Amino acid sequence: MISTIMKEDINETYVRLLVSKNLKRLRSLQNISQLGLALNAGLTHNFINDIENCKKGVSVKTLAKLSVALNAEPYQFFLPENMSNNKMLIYVNDFNDSLQKVVKELTEQYIPTEKKINESYEN
Repeated sequence: MISTIMKEDINETYVRLLVSKNLKRLRSLQNISQLGLALNAGLTHNFINDIENCKKGVSVKTLAKLSVALNAEPYQFFLPENMSNNKMLIYVNDFNDSLQKVVKELTEQYIPTEKKINESYEN
């Protein structure tokens, strides 16, 4: 568990731990397996496992791939684990934002708009 940390204690190990914990959190929120995430992100299952177990760090390129695959903003990989109830709103808002994105995408994909209906009749 990540405890309250002082600026001088922030190092590569701490950042890897943040990314690891948040990757697991974001992946589990979407009920995606490590293999499923690896396939969606164009990475290997072993690499995802190594990130989640703090054995490997991530580059900006990899972070971007994970963000796209998980439909998450990059900052979400750096949120501290130990939050007060007030700060928990960040997680709730993140989840709400993600849910709204998914609903919007599904709506656009599966519910025809008036314009699409008219175009289909014209053809």
